[in-house]
Amino acid sequence: MSGGYDLNLFASPPGCNFLCSVCRGVLKRPARLPCSHIFCKKCILQWLTRQKTCPCCRKQVKKRKIVYENKLRKTISRLEVKCKNADAGCMVTCPLAHRKGHQDSCPFEPMACPNEGCTSRVPRGTLAEHQKLCQQRNQQRCPLGCGATLDPTKRAHHNCYRELHDAWSARQERSQTMLLCLLRRVRQLHRATRIVRRELAELGNFLEGTPQEEAEAAAPEGSVWAEVGVLRARVSCK
Repeated sequence: MSGGYDLNLFASPPGCNFLCSVCRGVLKRPARLPCSHIFCKKCILQWLTRQKTCPCCRKQVKKRKIVYENKLRKTISRLEVKCKNADAGCMVTCPLAHRKGHQDSCPFEPMACPNEGCTSRVPRGTLAEHQKLCQQRNQQRCPLGCGATLDPTKRAHHNCYRELHDAWSARQERSQTMLLCLLRRVRQLHRATRIVRRELAELGNFLEGTPQEEAEAAAPEGSVWAEVGVLRARVSCK
């Protein structure tokens, strides 16, 4: 039920006028009763839930008569205390009111390693060095055999089989697209070849029963024999 500060927290033993008679600790949020006895706020409120008397003189007490000693509280806040990490090597002492601020920057304050998978707690002053070593130590080769070096964060999401499958699927899709394009070109070429063969066959059949001059004259405009006739006419004119 202790509501006061631990005596071992202070650099020098506080005077008896700073001690709570209930918890035997240093007063935290001092509360004075009408009989002038002073206790920690938490201690006296817990006491009064069971008994309605002063723990020292046994006089009757009403909660509304309790007075909080802010002046005494400020005096206690100026007492020198040791760092909570004194056993770890911190030699700093500071006023009680500044203890929390020192703790937030104390190089001996235990900190959890931020690297995923590491459960170590190390002093703040060596955290950066530990983090680097921890990160290097936790890097591992891909267990699937792709050769990649992975830290715990990447290892949790790494799947080289899936990545290779995705790359293979994308390449297969590109290959199929190119193949379909090539097949369209081949079909176009086959159609053009069939047209040329058919026209050549028709032209051959036409020539078998027609003299050359008549074939050239009767040939439709733009055909092979029409072009031959134009060339001959140009040569004779020269």
